[in-house]
Amino acid sequence: MQPTLKLSIIAANLLLLTACSGGSSNLGSNTPATPALPQLAAATGATLASCTDLATKIQLANTTITAANAIAAGALTIAGKPVPAHCLVTGRMFDRVSTVDGQRYAIGFEMRLPTNWNGRFFYQANGGLDGSVVPATGPVGGGGPLDNALNQGFAVISSDAGHGAPTPFFGADPQARLDYGYQAVGKLTPMAKSLIETAYGKKPDRSYIGGCSNGGRHAMVAAARYADQYDGVLVGNPGYRLPLAAVANIAGGKAYASLATTAGDPSTGFTAAERTLVSNAVLAKCDALDGATDGMVQNTQACQAAFDLNRDVATCTGARDGSCLSVAQKTTIGGLFAGATTAAGTRIYTSFPYDAGLATSDWASWKFSSPTTRDSGAVGLVFQAPPENGATFDGAAFVRDGDLAAMLTKVGATSGLFTESALSFMVPPNATDLSQLKNRGAKMMVYHGTSDPIFSSNDSAAWYDGLRTANGGDASNFARYYQVPGMNHCSGGPSAEQFDMLTPLVNWVEKGVAPDSVTASARGAGNAGGVNASVPAAWSPARTRPLCPYPKAAKYKGSGSIEDAANFSCS
Repeated sequence: MQPTLKLSIIAANLLLLTACSGGSSNLGSNTPATPALPQLAAATGATLASCTDLATKIQLANTTITAANAIAAGALTIAGKPVPAHCLVTGRMFDRVSTVDGQRYAIGFEMRLPTNWNGRFFYQANGGLDGSVVPATGPVGGGGPLDNALNQGFAVISSDAGHGAPTPFFGADPQARLDYGYQAVGKLTPMAKSLIETAYGKKPDRSYIGGCSNGGRHAMVAAARYADQYDGVLVGNPGYRLPLAAVANIAGGKAYASLATTAGDPSTGFTAAERTLVSNAVLAKCDALDGATDGMVQNTQACQAAFDLNRDVATCTGARDGSCLSVAQKTTIGGLFAGATTAAGTRIYTSFPYDAGLATSDWASWKFSSPTTRDSGAVGLVFQAPPENGATFDGAAFVRDGDLAAMLTKVGATSGLFTESALSFMVPPNATDLSQLKNRGAKMMVYHGTSDPIFSSNDSAAWYDGLRTANGGDASNFARYYQVPGMNHCSGGPSAEQFDMLTPLVNWVEKGVAPDSVTASARGAGNAGGVNASVPAAWSPARTRPLCPYPKAAKYKGSGSIEDAANFSCS
């Protein structure tokens, strides 16, 4: 080979290597260039030709359409905003009578199809035990949002997840458990896309799923199990390890009852005055860590290092009077925040961060009422294998007399007809392996209130840390996690917790605009989305803050109004 030709070939190869690595040749390095993720195209809309004839036109397997009715513009309003004209389609899938308990089951649903459609589909994942078909409007984010997916032009579906009442007795039927856990989403999604195709002449260009609480869990499960079906996943306060959180909350109920001064009233084990005392002590140590003394803890991680319950809250030397905590309270409550355990010391769920939102009625409801009214039935009748006898089940007795280690064992067990444990049908498989979602260009946004009393924001942070590790230390090119300071379970608390996270998710999915922060507002007097009673009177009723992608936190820039998000940065 001629020397000149040989040099030309070498030069050409160097140029090729430089172009492929984004400007650096990587010669002498074993680290390959990170491949760019696919950029998904934007959705294009269509117009609904007719509504009422859909009931006869839709012929889908295992599906019965019960009605298709035109809804006039303004007939439905949300946050004072009239929802545009749309078609309401109702139906059910996989109608059956159980051979186990003799009850009738079906996956009930409604879809709302806007006359002027934006080409997108939104699966509204609902909370709690499901069991009812709520209006399919598509909530877009935190407490009392001012907009909704339907108003933005999405076709939206809502379902009861396979059982017709928001009670735990469906847990006697193994298939109903599986539908509740994940299969209803798997069955409804392709049906909904086919229904959309019949209505508009094309399937959705882009599909999104979102919800809060159990709805956040549904969305996380969909990201893992149905990654090929969804382009954007919006996850709020996820109980993605819900069976374990429920057992841990039962542990908390037992613990607060042991501290109670009034028998049968666990709230007297940690009174409102005492919870205010602890909240104020947290603020005294942590409020100024973000540069602004404003009644909010922005840097949750730094706060946990700064605050110590034993040191920073007075210890009672006499009777409890709201100005101190007893030694027994500090030991018990500190143990619950560190993470509830069985009698043998086995960790049940995870830790909870100390935060400013402990004194609210929402926090109290979940900690003191929920163990007997919600968690007992969920654990005993839905998550355990085998379940307790529904005909004789007593939630209060289950909490009072139940053994935590046995509950923990049974939610991870299979038995007879119950061939999947709750830790299988409720929890996303390989929760930190979202490579399929990532590699097809889909995106995920997760938010969690730091004062959530039932599902800990620490659990979401640990999940995201695992996701970062699984992606070479950085998952921010396809998934981001936002802590909402002071927010309780999905809403409320001394917080700026009103925000739209769906719009930035769409912009990220379809335009490649990464959401470096999301602006959230307080819901003070006059808020159209509903007033948050926990907003302190000293705050501006429309205070704003940036929600920052974890591990970043909002920090005051040092000048300007502390009521304005523009004067805070994410660092």
